[in-house]
Amino acid sequence: MTELLSPAGSPEAVIAAVQNGADAVYLGMGNFNARRGAKNFTEEEFQKAVRYCRIRGCKVYVTLNTLVGDREVESAVNQARLASALGADGLIVQDLGLVRALHAAVPDLPLHASTQMSLHNLAGVEAAAQMGLTRAVLARELSIDQIRYITSHASIETEVFVHGALCFCHSGQCYMSALIGRRSGNRGMCAQPCRMQYSLGGRMDDYPLSLKDNCLVEKLAELEEAGVSCLKIEGRMKRPEYTAIVTGIYAKVLHDKRPPTPDELKTLEAAFSREGFTQGYYNGDKQDMFGVRAEAPDRDTDKLFADARRAYSDGELRRVGVHFYTVCEKDQRIRAIAFDDEGHRAVAAGPVPEAAKRQGLTESYITDQMFKTGGTPYLCVENRAKTDPGLFVPAAEINELRRKLISSLSEERAKPPVRRSLPIPPLAPAAPRRGGSAWIFQVRTIEQLGDELCALHPDYLYVPATELAIDFTRARRFMENGTRVVAVLPRVITDNELKTVADTLASLREQGVEEALVGNLGHVALARSAGMAVRADFGMNAFNSRTLEVLRDCGIISATASFELRLSQVRDLNKALDTELIVYGRLPLMVSDQCVIRHSAGRCTCSTPAQMSDRTGNVFHVVKEFGCRNVIYNAHKLYLADKRDELDTLGLWGYRLMFTTESARECAEVAKGYLGLSDYRPNVLTRGLYYRGVD
Repeated sequence: MTELLSPAGSPEAVIAAVQNGADAVYLGMGNFNARRGAKNFTEEEFQKAVRYCRIRGCKVYVTLNTLVGDREVESAVNQARLASALGADGLIVQDLGLVRALHAAVPDLPLHASTQMSLHNLAGVEAAAQMGLTRAVLARELSIDQIRYITSHASIETEVFVHGALCFCHSGQCYMSALIGRRSGNRGMCAQPCRMQYSLGGRMDDYPLSLKDNCLVEKLAELEEAGVSCLKIEGRMKRPEYTAIVTGIYAKVLHDKRPPTPDELKTLEAAFSREGFTQGYYNGDKQDMFGVRAEAPDRDTDKLFADARRAYSDGELRRVGVHFYTVCEKDQRIRAIAFDDEGHRAVAAGPVPEAAKRQGLTESYITDQMFKTGGTPYLCVENRAKTDPGLFVPAAEINELRRKLISSLSEERAKPPVRRSLPIPPLAPAAPRRGGSAWIFQVRTIEQLGDELCALHPDYLYVPATELAIDFTRARRFMENGTRVVAVLPRVITDNELKTVADTLASLREQGVEEALVGNLGHVALARSAGMAVRADFGMNAFNSRTLEVLRDCGIISATASFELRLSQVRDLNKALDTELIVYGRLPLMVSDQCVIRHSAGRCTCSTPAQMSDRTGNVFHVVKEFGCRNVIYNAHKLYLADKRDELDTLGLWGYRLMFTTESARECAEVAKGYLGLSDYRPNVLTRGLYYRGVD
């Protein structure tokens, strides 16, 4: 049976979800979940919520899906220990280092790969499986054909978002909120900059990054047929009434195996939508996915919410099947047993029956009384009784017997499983670095590879694999000059795009390229299959020392420290493998399957980067990425050339200069500045987050 998973941003939302047919809820507690702005749960509230759900046969998944720093790992693990002890059914996790720590600390608790892991191909799901995760929440940008392919071949369960908000950027790859406002989406504090106005082509009234909400209620049967294990509704930041309405409709459609009615579709739109809904990613048609939320109050919606609140507050959805068996014998106390289909059982006894003055008890009379489970979570599915003739027990006593059984059965169902809680293994000390740090130049286009840059003799040159495939001549000059050329893979490569990239890598390997830079778990095997050593890019979100250990144990030879870290945190990392830092360039804010360029110009002009400005006048460059995707870059250039002394204390293997929109001449001038050969300095610069950090 496919599981319906509903959001619970508050204790009231738990009730709303369960009473409307959710098979599971997901919720956050503490500061390590991707919706820190939701109410979330105290320990007492969480315990009550788990008890409420366990009695009613609803699973509880806890979100621990943010990046955690070295000093936070222990706190995050302690939250997991608490969730495990109180009976949670699983944890949803993003951070690779935290995954390792949790496997050690709570080995009996299932771990699910959050959509923040950016799993968009089968290899990524299998990499998660090899790390011990039991379910993968797939990227929201996948089509049904891509979902079907992954699910049919995956060795673990898959979960798909079917309703709610769509991020403009691939989840786990958005740094816009962090870089422009210090509120990190990877740390659960996204300020939703994609919902703001931007100017494209001089029109400040545009919302070029705001997408309509996803709605796949008409596709549930297709997803179930594809083998998807769990269908997920987004919305922990929304009201409990929203959870009630959406869950109720999806539960009916899923369990009745029917299409939604016109009234149900209208109700979903009234509950919350942004100028209607979209199925663009699911259908593979991304042309009309943009929309914003109308802010005007709606009396009909208020009534809809009031009715929903009243329904889940006053009712009790009888959802747990219970079996009763009652025995009434002479000179023996009346006794009964109740049990469910999961092996829980309860036994209770009442008074010794009296001799009947008139007609004695009948088996049908006893079963009629035991059948009255209304107002409880239980539905009587089997009810048997046996009685000796000529006996009498008051109806009130039989009813009390039933209440005792239900109460005892609830206590049995509420008991959390016994699980282990173990210490986290300490980090193995890393060998101190010796010698100087490598200089790494990264370009976006082949045209940036000028003679001046080549003459500076960088140790490494990072170039997009797709650019190297177009013209390898300029890169070969660098190789002949002693520079090691590394092929940079796109951050998003779906299964139907793998062959194109694989063929490109095979060709580059023949030309002497021996290494690849990858920003996603699902791309490691692709690079290895081409015979290339693998380096980890910033998209791997290496935010703590344990993540560096995980990457090392995956056979990766170097990693890029997250640019959401402060320099002091970078210094304190236990560097289990060679670690580099981006020290110059326009940092990437978003990578999206949406084409901002086409949306702005009305036509494809990918050869020319577009510009997008906000209300403060900041100008963001938008460039084409592999697969007709877009990357939005920061308005200001990261600049740390004047911090060289401090950089040299961080214990880094390499410093990376990331060139994006610079000309070949400017690339050379910037590099000279970092190498101490000139005093060049960009006009508009930023220190990034290396001193400010993120919330």
